[in-house]
Amino acid sequence: MLCSVDLAGGRLVRLRGGKVELVDAFGGDPVAAVGSFVEAGAGWVHVVDVDLALTGEAQNLAVLERIAGLGVRVQASGGIVTLPAATAALEAGAARVVLGSAALADRGAATRLVVGLEVKGDRIRPRGAVDIELPLAESLAWLASVGVSRFLVTAVTRVGGLGGPDLSAIHTVRALGRPVLAAGGIASIEDLWAVVETGAAGAVVGRAALEGDLDLVAALALRSEAPPRPQ
Repeated sequence: MLCSVDLAGGRLVRLRGGKVELVDAFGGDPVAAVGSFVEAGAGWVHVVDVDLALTGEAQNLAVLERIAGLGVRVQASGGIVTLPAATAALEAGAARVVLGSAALADRGAATRLVVGLEVKGDRIRPRGAVDIELPLAESLAWLASVGVSRFLVTAVTRVGGLGGPDLSAIHTVRALGRPVLAAGGIASIEDLWAVVETGAAGAVVGRAALEGDLDLVAALALRSEAPPRPQ
């Protein structure tokens, strides 16, 4: 499991329904939040630059660098659709970068990095400044033929809602036979077990880790090779 933080203006936020909401947990301090994740045993953290996603400008690289300085591996995300943006995140200390759904319009770029798929039903609908819509099935058909190392599947209508993951979307992308990370709606250990049982390589958890009742130590102990869930 990857704990997740969303950043805007250097503080914790949540992007929900296209609107930016302030998050008061940890006094809004993303470094303090990630520090608590590390204490619970997190080896990776997912960091979303909401400013970059909405405006095209990376305004949180200094915070990303501070988070990477905690000794946790960082997966950088949020509006990264060009090689310069990816390079900037890597130079700030990210260990891995998620290429946003909007970059799928440039099929050459999509072969280089983790590919983010923001899914709504049978469509790919990126959130943020770039307004495109792509058919999921057609996009997966050509992605199956290129060297994408892994995918991040985000159920856009479930982000921040704690209503459970979109297991259908996870299964659909898992059919490509590549490692898949799942995001959106994950609220509980039961949700994480459901994701594990799809064969996904991991899950990204934001609101439940910051504000919910999720037992982080237990959640971080789950792995895709875990035994069947307790009855």
